[in-house]
Amino acid sequence: MTPEEKIVEMSLTLPPAPPLGGVYKPVIINGTTAYFSGHGPMTDDGKTYMTGRLGHDMTVEEGQAAARQVGLTLLASMRAQLGNLNRVKQIVKSLAFVSSTDDFYDQPQVVNGYSELFGEVFGAEIGIGARSAIGTNTLPGNIPVEIEVIVELIG
Repeated sequence: MTPEEKIVEMSLTLPPAPPLGGVYKPVIINGTTAYFSGHGPMTDDGKTYMTGRLGHDMTVEEGQAAARQVGLTLLASMRAQLGNLNRVKQIVKSLAFVSSTDDFYDQPQVVNGYSELFGEVFGAEIGIGARSAIGTNTLPGNIPVEIEVIVELIG
């Protein structure tokens, strides 16, 4: 089953691809490698982002939901930039930042919300790549999670 078919089967709703939030490109494609800039958890209205900080006003489960929403936002951008998700050959590397308090240590569990979604949409072999989950004291706009991804494209 293709990723596009899987999205339909899973009844996923992708938010609109987010607008630029600064001076950068949403993706750079170099040969068969696509470098997607950091994304936050855009809500389905396409205008606002989820907000909060892990260990302060968000639980691990709420953080996982935010990370999953970042995944949906990334899928929307990937579709917009690539034409469709069937061009993805492999998720190579994901770098995730989790806004959290100094005594919060479950950043990897939070980011699992994103990784599990990509594993479901693309299949574990393609959708789960190398990953880092880093805690930070703040993120732009008070978003709880930001993720960037490197993707290998089908030739």
